[in-house]
Amino acid sequence: MRSYEKYFRMNRLPHIWCPGCGNGIVMKSIAKAAEQLGLDQDNTVIVSGIGCSSRASGYMNFDTLHTAHGRAIPFATGIKLANPKLKVIVITGDGDCTAIGGNHFIHGARRNIDLTVILFNNNIYGMTGGQASPLTPTGKKATTAPFGSVDTAFDPCELAKAAGASYIARGTAFHAKPLVELIAQGISNNGFSLVEAITQCPISYGRRNKMGDAAGMLKWMSENAVPLAAYEKLAEDQKDEKFPIGILYQKTAPEYSAEYAKVIKLAQEGK
Repeated sequence: MRSYEKYFRMNRLPHIWCPGCGNGIVMKSIAKAAEQLGLDQDNTVIVSGIGCSSRASGYMNFDTLHTAHGRAIPFATGIKLANPKLKVIVITGDGDCTAIGGNHFIHGARRNIDLTVILFNNNIYGMTGGQASPLTPTGKKATTAPFGSVDTAFDPCELAKAAGASYIARGTAFHAKPLVELIAQGISNNGFSLVEAITQCPISYGRRNKMGDAAGMLKWMSENAVPLAAYEKLAEDQKDEKFPIGILYQKTAPEYSAEYAKVIKLAQEGK
């Protein structure tokens, strides 16, 4: 048994994700980050919403909550406020987090509450049939956009930065080893952390958009993900499908549960 496997409920495996899905790579990265940090399983809670990504909480050997669609962040917020000593990790997908959960995402970041949100971004609603999500790139096909999406996809990292998150990073399933480090640093940050993990969905997204099989989609990630410093040196006409990876933004800011505790203390003292 490999050392990080203690963070999995081995009796729940093998998983039910489609062949070639990258979610297992991201889930393993979370387990390896937990091992790197020596997280106490009795003092770490994993919360997920609904969707392919959110199945991960059922496979992980912590106290876990599989919550309602789009509501993982408010559930996690309640847990953190009830017991600020807990490490709270949110597992969510691009549809779950940025569509029905979009307002919760914004306000979690705005409050800078100490949650680590791992956003599995496969660019589509995989579990429910391949509908377009807010992160489906313009022109890409989905069951709800058979001739290509006309919507403009937004950047969840830029949104989190604008809203007030204190740690923002992006990695990919291809860059599995750096992804472990990005997640570990997010968990260590005292505030709202977003780690966007680009992951392949060869069945509902890649096949429909002629991106090849899982290996082909991983190759696409290797060719288009660029470390932030190198990305910033690219001319605009060189960026095309390319996107930056690594730590994209970091700052120090008051953490919400600590600030809220101060208010409780004032109220109890009658000031």
